[in-house]
Amino acid sequence: MTETKTIVFGHSPDADDAFMFFGLAKGIVGIEGYEIGHHMVDIQSLNVLAETGELPVTAISAAHYPKIADKYRIMSCGASVGRNYGPVVVTTRDDLDIDGLEGCTIAVPGEFTTSWMLFQIFGPDDFTPLFLDFDDVEDAVKSGKADAGILLHEGQILFEQRGFRSLLDLGKRWFEETGLPIPLGLDVVNRNLGDEMCQKVTDALKSSIEYAHANEDAALDYALGYGRGIEREDGRRFVRMYVNSDTLDMGEEGRAALQQLFGMAAHRGIIDEVPLLDVIQSN
Repeated sequence: MTETKTIVFGHSPDADDAFMFFGLAKGIVGIEGYEIGHHMVDIQSLNVLAETGELPVTAISAAHYPKIADKYRIMSCGASVGRNYGPVVVTTRDDLDIDGLEGCTIAVPGEFTTSWMLFQIFGPDDFTPLFLDFDDVEDAVKSGKADAGILLHEGQILFEQRGFRSLLDLGKRWFEETGLPIPLGLDVVNRNLGDEMCQKVTDALKSSIEYAHANEDAALDYALGYGRGIEREDGRRFVRMYVNSDTLDMGEEGRAALQQLFGMAAHRGIIDEVPLLDVIQSN
């Protein structure tokens, strides 16, 4: 009798991530000879864990790939991609604009996030970052602990309801500068699995995303079960923003966007060098 092995997928409980993994989590999609395990923690924790190479498969912030490129390959599917939208820099103060943030304290949702890389590229030159868990950013801005903050996830679509105003949409600014979509998150697979298994994992993830799209209501129920009290239709809107055709296949535009992002970051000294983009194309 052949022993069944387990392969663990790391992903966050955020609605877009959980939605993508619905088919795998429910056992509708699988990999022959393997049980699927899930390690579900916040994206900053996954970024840190990826540096050890411990997880066979994991979600990461796109900006973190240069630090782990020696250990992981990018899957062509699974990217959270915004087209002319993305993380939003917000404030509650009436006297601030984006040009007035020099010398201000900015609440940042994790030092490895793509939003932080984008803010370093497009934000002011002189400011003080305050690194926090993403769900503490809003409170820091409201309390005055920070002058402004970068909002991720559902905060991007609910900030006005919560009493904030936008100073800068980083995804929109990126699009204005480059004409490209912005990959904010990636799914990567460990090189030590070998080429054949890397391909199987990539194809399984794509099938899981396709299944979620075909069964949106059930997948949304599953995803919002891990949520932070977000209303169902707000959750649907957020998921549709970031689990889209680019998620099924980042394509040449997605690859070009990553190359551009890392090139701009290297030019500004944010990263040491542009990594080789090793992308596994799904079938």
